[in-house]
Amino acid sequence: QVQLVESGGGLVQAGGSLRLSCTTSATSIFYLVNDMSWYRQAPGKQRDMLASITRSGGTNYAESVKGRFTISRDNAKNTVYLQMNSLKPEDTATYYCRADISRFGVVRDHWGQGTQVTVSS
Repeated sequence: QVQLVESGGGLVQAGGSLRLSCTTSATSIFYLVNDMSWYRQAPGKQRDMLASITRSGGTNYAESVKGRFTISRDNAKNTVYLQMNSLKPEDTATYYCRADISRFGVVRDHWGQGTQVTVSS
């Protein structure tokens, strides 16, 4: 059973920074971790994609976070990061990581349990 464990959330003042991490347990040679991404969901709202990164490092960002958030990954550690700068109160949400992992040619998406980010004004 593949697990994703997120960390790094917390309470920060507007204008501050946080760095989220997400590590997958898919370390067996039979797994290949493909695209990894970060989403967020505020109460009463849909879950939105913020940033994604391919295995080779290609990135894509939502307009709402472009220029403020940076996604990166360490393939050797099966870890994806989200550096969040210039945080705003509207960034308050539960943040989730997602990993598209293939095993024997079958790709499945796996999700973390979420980490809360609260930005105070």
